[in-house]
Amino acid sequence: MESQITIFITLAATSGVLSVFLGLYAFLKRKSVPSASLFVLYNAALAIYIFGYAFELASDTLAEIKRWIVVEYVGMPFSVVLGLLLVMRYTGRTVARKAAAAMFVIPAITLAMVATNDFHHLFYQSIYLRESSPKPLVDIVVGEWFIVHGAYTFGCLLAGFVLLLRRWKQTKKTYRLQLAVLILSQIVPILAAFLYLMGVTPQGMDPVPVVLCLTSAMYIWAIVTSRMLTIVPIAKDSIFESMKEGVIVLDAAGRIVDFNRALGEMLPAFGSRVIGKTLDEAWIGMTGTAFPAVRSLDGAEEELQWTNGGRAATYLVRSSTVTSKRGDSLGTLLMLIDVTEQKRLEDRLRQLAYYDGLTQLLNRTQFLLRGKKMLEEAQSSGSPFSLVLFDIDHFKRINDTYGHETGDRALVFAVSAIRRLLSPDMLFARYGGEEFAICLPRTGIEAAAALADRLRIALSSEPLETQNARVRITASFGVAQIADGADTLESLLRDADAALYESKRNGRNAVSLRAETV
Repeated sequence: MESQITIFITLAATSGVLSVFLGLYAFLKRKSVPSASLFVLYNAALAIYIFGYAFELASDTLAEIKRWIVVEYVGMPFSVVLGLLLVMRYTGRTVARKAAAAMFVIPAITLAMVATNDFHHLFYQSIYLRESSPKPLVDIVVGEWFIVHGAYTFGCLLAGFVLLLRRWKQTKKTYRLQLAVLILSQIVPILAAFLYLMGVTPQGMDPVPVVLCLTSAMYIWAIVTSRMLTIVPIAKDSIFESMKEGVIVLDAAGRIVDFNRALGEMLPAFGSRVIGKTLDEAWIGMTGTAFPAVRSLDGAEEELQWTNGGRAATYLVRSSTVTSKRGDSLGTLLMLIDVTEQKRLEDRLRQLAYYDGLTQLLNRTQFLLRGKKMLEEAQSSGSPFSLVLFDIDHFKRINDTYGHETGDRALVFAVSAIRRLLSPDMLFARYGGEEFAICLPRTGIEAAAALADRLRIALSSEPLETQNARVRITASFGVAQIADGADTLESLLRDADAALYESKRNGRNAVSLRAETV
């Protein structure tokens, strides 16, 4: 019998040493081992439990045995919960801090019950030395809380086993060795505890600390052969839920099968009730119209506008076909990528590239590009086409007298006064400095001159009000018209510019047609 006890002590001590080794390994490799701190705590708890058990077997008195049993329960009930948390991390399941803390309540109560058992006998109704044993061993009569503790421990181990077993089919062959080791680490203690409760172990001794030597050895073997702990598979559902892009999964009939958390945040109205509906049905329920983006073509991309919490958002909808291993179409995956900021930047850059920042009119470059196109259309259709140039009179004097801020206000004021009299088909641009240009399609020179004179009167009839003064703003206008198909926008600009300077020579605040004053 003593030889059996010695073997048990030796194997238990070996298990403890291996647990310490695994904990130190995880600590030293903590930068490359996922959940390293959890694995260190798990092995520390196991080591305390195992060494406590070894010292219990080596004890000579009942008092010593009781003390070491308390030490065992410092580690054992907590190791089971830590093991379950490791399994949950491995399978990609997240546990809130409060929920994780709640999982340790029963182990904490168990430790308190064991430490104070002599006062209430709720864990052990009695604990006594075995009479016929030449070496001090104890027998126990279990109490009410022992049953609670046992059920909780068994439940944690079984839950870990089920979670890992359910992951088997989804795990690639590369990672199945790791998974098998984890499964055995859950099932071996269950079987050992079952044999102990059935009373078929040598001398009725608890074999769990001893068989942990086997599970620790398997851990070490798996670490050496497959780099277990440092290379851990990431669960597909974890990837799906952690994606920043919104994802909608449709079956072959276009029905919604699933969507991720990011999609729910993008489209809060897209709740669980849409599962099983077609995408169009769900979208009609949300907006009154069918889903606006293309989704039937693999690789198709289209933009979708949406308002989320009062914020206008733009999403790029990208469609991908989901196929089986044989290449059969199983459905469609729609990815919604938030491109709101990108679109805003593009719009801002387009604004800077096309428009004048102060007046919001087209800039010179865009005026020349669009003006040439308008002129070509007029020449091809044989319709009249005129161009007006005007310049703010004495603009430098305004800047020098009232300051550049008032000068800027004068330009904006002039543009506002002019724009009210122009129709949408007229091309209005800031040509440079205080000079502006207007293209007038289907307009002869007489009508263009009449319009220019109305613009002149409108501008000069109402002064700009400032804090210190009322500033009267006038402008000089030059008007030109195409004469034949050989005219270009550049030649029209030269003619209008010549007429503009004729207006200035004639005292400003005037309209001139080429070289004639009106």
